[in-house]
Amino acid sequence: MKKIFGLFLAFLIVMGLQAQQPLDDPYFGESCTSIMAGKKATSDGSVITAHTCDGNYRTWLRMEKAQDFPDSSTVEIRKGTLRTETPWDLREVSIAGNIPQVAHTYAFLNTAYPCLNEKQLAIGETTFVGPDTLVNITAMFLVEELERIALERCDNARTAIKLIGDLIKTYGYADWGECLTIADRNEVWQMEILGEGPARIGGVWAAQRIPDDHVGISANISRIGKINRKDKDFYMASDNIESVAKELGLWDGEGDFIFWKAYGHREKPYDIREFYVLSSLAPSLNLSMDMTEMPFSVKPEQKVNVQKITELYRATYEGTQYDMTRKVKYIIKKYDENRKPIGEDTIVSPVANPWITRDEMNTVNFLAPGTIDFKRNVSVAWSSYGQIIQLRGWLPDEVGGVAWFSFDNPGESPRIPIYAGATSLPVGFEFCGQKRYREDAALWSYRKANKLATVSWGKTKGIILENVISFEEKAMKEMPDIEKEAINLIKEGKTEDAKKLLTNYTKDFEAATSRRWIELEKRFWEMFGKGF
Repeated sequence: MKKIFGLFLAFLIVMGLQAQQPLDDPYFGESCTSIMAGKKATSDGSVITAHTCDGNYRTWLRMEKAQDFPDSSTVEIRKGTLRTETPWDLREVSIAGNIPQVAHTYAFLNTAYPCLNEKQLAIGETTFVGPDTLVNITAMFLVEELERIALERCDNARTAIKLIGDLIKTYGYADWGECLTIADRNEVWQMEILGEGPARIGGVWAAQRIPDDHVGISANISRIGKINRKDKDFYMASDNIESVAKELGLWDGEGDFIFWKAYGHREKPYDIREFYVLSSLAPSLNLSMDMTEMPFSVKPEQKVNVQKITELYRATYEGTQYDMTRKVKYIIKKYDENRKPIGEDTIVSPVANPWITRDEMNTVNFLAPGTIDFKRNVSVAWSSYGQIIQLRGWLPDEVGGVAWFSFDNPGESPRIPIYAGATSLPVGFEFCGQKRYREDAALWSYRKANKLATVSWGKTKGIILENVISFEEKAMKEMPDIEKEAINLIKEGKTEDAKKLLTNYTKDFEAATSRRWIELEKRFWEMFGKGF
C-alpha cells in the first residue's frame, strides 16, 4: 500500500509541476482578470486598476527610463514582445512600422502588458476576443504597444484614451478584442477595442468610466453596453461603432445600439468571475447567474482596499456551489480516545485543489463521472504575473503610485510593492521563466513552492496563506514610514535620494519573499518526500 501511495504521490507531483495550460484548451483558454475601483469606493481615496496576465506570456519586467529626443525622431512599433525571454531577446520580434517620436517620454514599468508610469497613469488588460471578421493582422498596433506609447506620453486617463483612439485610426489595430482599464490619480475607465476587419486601417472602440464610488471588473467579456455620447464625463467612443457594426451584420440598425451585443460575441456580458466579484461586494443586489445582464459596476457595501482586492484575486469560490473541490471526498473512520471505532466521516480530500490540471480533472471524472465541474477561478495556476495598482493623487507621484506585483498564481504568491518612482528592479526580474526552467528568473523562486503546495492543498493551504498575509501585513506596517521619509526627501529637493529609498525597499522586500518561498519549497519537499 505504501508503494502504491508513493507512486500516486509522484504522479500528483509531476502533474502539479506541469507548465502553463495551452491557451487553446477549452477549459483553460480564458485569460486575464482586471478589477477597478474609483476613489470614493476605496477606504483611503486611492484609485485602483489591476490585472492578472494569465497565460504563457513573458515574466521579465524592468523600469524604463524617461528620455528626451531630438526633432524628427521616430519610434519603432513592434510585434512579438509578449513571448520574449529577456528585454534584449529579439528572436521572435518584428518591426510593424514607425511613428513620430515626442520630445520627452515618461519612465514606466515595462511588464508584458506595460502598466504604470511615473505620473501615476496605470493600465490593466483583458482579452475578450470578439468576432474574427474584425481582425486585421497586417495593421500596425497590437494592444501592448498601445499601452507602451500611452504610458510614455500621457499623464491622465482621458488623454491616454484619446491618444490610443487616434493611433488606431491613423495606423490601424491588429489585435483581437481587448479591454484596457485605464486609471489615473482621479478616475478609472474601461476601454474596449476591436479592429474594423481585414485590410482596413482603423478600429472601433468605446470607453466607459467607472463611477467614483463603484467597483468594476473586466474578465474576458465585453461589458460596455449603451453609450451616451452626450455624457462626455462618462463615455467616449470612436465615431464608427454603429456604422461598422451595421456594415458587417453585427447590428440590424434597429433600437438602441448596445456595444457588447454587437461586438462581444457572447450571449451575456458576464460569467462566473464578474458575478462572483460584483455579488461579493454588493450582496444586497441579489445578483444571479440567471440574469440577462449584470451591472457594469457596483457600489460596494463596504469600501475596498488593497487587501480586499488581493483577497478577490485569490478567489477559488471556496464554500460555494462553484468550488471545484467540494465533491472530491473520501471516507475516514472516527475513533474514541481508546482508538475504538465509533463511526465514519466524509471529508474533502487533502489532494483536492482548486487549480486542478486538465489531466487530473479528466482522471477523476473518468473514475467518478460528474465529480468536478470546471469553473474558471479568479486565481489560476497558469498565471504569468499580476499587479494591483494603487494611485494616490494627494502624494507625490514617485510615492503615490504603487504596483503590488506578484509572480505566478495570485492565489499563492506574495505581493511585492513597486513604486512609480523606482529606478530599477530586483535581480532576476529581467529574465523570463516561461520558456524553460532557469534559476536566475525570479518567477521560479515562487513557482516551485506554489506547484508543490497543490500536491496536497488541504495540508499546505494554511501555510501558504499565512505567509502571504504576513507579507501583506509587513508591507502595511512598514510602508507608511518609508513613504513619509521619501516625501520629506522630495520636499527637501532630494528627489533622487527618495527614488533610491523606494527602489531599495522593493529590492529588500522581494529578497525577503523569495527567501521565504524557497524555504517553503524545501518544507513541502520534506513533507511529501516522506510519503505520508
